[in-house]
Amino acid sequence: METSSAPEALPAPDSDAPRWQHAICWQVYPLGFCGAPLHREDLGAETYGERHGDNVVHRLDRIVGWLDHLLALGADVLILNPIFDSASHGYDTLDHLRVDPRLGDESDLDALIAACRERGISLVLDGVFNHVSHLHPLVRRALADGPDSPAGACIRWSGAHPYGFEGNEDLVELNLAEPAVQERIAQVMNLWLDRGISGWRLDAMYAAGPEAWAPILDVVRAENPEAWILGEVIHGDYRTFAEASGADSITQYELWKAIWSSIRETNLFELAHALGRHEAFVHGGEGDGGGSPFLPLTFLGNHDTTRIASQLPDGRDLAVAVTLLALLPGIPAIYAGDELGAVGTKEDRAGGDDAVRPLFPASPDALRSGIGPVGTWHGGAPAGTSPSLALLSRPAAPRLFEVHQRLLGLRRREGWLSTAQVRVDEDSLTNTSARIVLEAAGGGAADGSDALRELALWLNLGEDPLALPDEGEVLTLVSGADMLDAVGPPAPGAVPPHGVAVTRLI
Repeated sequence: METSSAPEALPAPDSDAPRWQHAICWQVYPLGFCGAPLHREDLGAETYGERHGDNVVHRLDRIVGWLDHLLALGADVLILNPIFDSASHGYDTLDHLRVDPRLGDESDLDALIAACRERGISLVLDGVFNHVSHLHPLVRRALADGPDSPAGACIRWSGAHPYGFEGNEDLVELNLAEPAVQERIAQVMNLWLDRGISGWRLDAMYAAGPEAWAPILDVVRAENPEAWILGEVIHGDYRTFAEASGADSITQYELWKAIWSSIRETNLFELAHALGRHEAFVHGGEGDGGGSPFLPLTFLGNHDTTRIASQLPDGRDLAVAVTLLALLPGIPAIYAGDELGAVGTKEDRAGGDDAVRPLFPASPDALRSGIGPVGTWHGGAPAGTSPSLALLSRPAAPRLFEVHQRLLGLRRREGWLSTAQVRVDEDSLTNTSARIVLEAAGGGAADGSDALRELALWLNLGEDPLALPDEGEVLTLVSGADMLDAVGPPAPGAVPPHGVAVTRLI
């Protein structure tokens, strides 16, 4: 099954644009992706960590086999979820300076960094600094010495007990207000930046708050001013949080929820409301003084959420969701597998994340041996690991990939889309249809002329085609039915059912 091809030549980004303004990300959860055991069996309480060569299995190179797929998709940034030494899922860190032995060692990470650099891919690592495993040496020392000791001051307490992150006793929160903790986190961040990574995703950045992170990022910026900092924040004013903390980007969970919810519930009024909020995040509200655009990270899913193909009852509606991700302002991130129609439901139970963190084959070519139409690629997953990648429809995977390529290619050609202004045409808005106008911030064309740069996204969740007014050039039509079932290209002059038309306005 063909899922990739040589990427098209892309226009050079604006020379005066920030380095990350045109970034397109592909996110991977390495422990699942590479088939690592779900739990460590080598954590002896007294001997763990004495010999770092013990129990190392070199799995990280599986990701290298997918880097050309990343490029063919149209992405140029690889975001990795945890790769450091941990007890189980990666967010229970044991050592921030050691690669998890289930994935390999430092040489494997160096090889991945080099492979990314050779291809012009920026590598971003997951910084799990808000909390650590209850088995972490610092926590053990704090427990032995007590809350009033130097080690005790480095963690948070609930009475006489370490404070568990969001009620999880095995995840002990660090005290990010403690100068010693701030200094150590900055040291770790700078160490790996100096080793060749390009940035950090800061896990649970919302927990300690922007004031705790600001002095840490000040130290990081002093040594690595070009580093990109992405903060995980779920609720609140993302723009204000970024400004107060020094982060470059924040996860746009509001828009994520609005996209799948408005499509699933057939209520595009919810999307329209969220787009108003998104516009304010990107460009600032009234009285903001017209500051520089802030670009949140936009996404349809990640390692903590149900897959978008499982969120939508009608798979044809993936056409609308993918178009919104590809063309709305911000920095889009595709969770690995979504571009192929991966399925998986997050469940509120122990192991409930495993289905959305699957094992991938060694390369995209291995998907040719998949079974289906719904199922996993041939061979399955070994016992004790995440389940294998499962697809909504194996025959549809290349068509889904092509739609991602086509829309992300359009985004690359129309570079202004990353900072575009967004408005919803209220006269067009119904539960099942909407016309979204994207206009270049500042209005004029790149050559300094007065020509406006505007695109319109016509969304149609209905069962019938919608007449498309003769308002400009039709750049592309995306039919959910053709994408999923190969029923044939959409008719010209109409917005296809469960589909999108993208036009350039005159």
